[in-house]
Amino acid sequence: QVRLEESGGGLVESGESLRLACSISGSTWDFLEFYIYAWFRQAPGQAREGVSCITTRGGYTNYADSVKGRFTISRDSAKKTVYLQMNNLKPEDTGTYYCTGTPVAADYDCSDYSDPGREYRSWGQGTQVTVSS
Repeated sequence: QVRLEESGGGLVESGESLRLACSISGSTWDFLEFYIYAWFRQAPGQAREGVSCITTRGGYTNYADSVKGRFTISRDSAKKTVYLQMNNLKPEDTGTYYCTGTPVAADYDCSDYSDPGREYRSWGQGTQVTVSS
């Protein structure tokens, strides 16, 4: 069972940066298996939306249009951690950010990671990001 735990959220002003971390534990990071890890966020009263995705093999990434050029997803295999570097934060980035992961096919490239039909096996509890204007 994969367990995910987010950290790094906080209250910042518009234009500032935060780095979220997703610590991964449990039976994962096996080189015989292929996973994706993704960040989703949810603002009060709004639907959850995909923010970014990264594969454990191949290094594929994908981003929501609203964060392209500002957010960067990365992973540290040795630390079993996935990061989301968020620069030039805007008030509309406010929300609870969740880390999630699931096994995928070997050739998966994160192209449809945010599709509603994609199921994720594990979710973290979330970390709050608040950006003031």
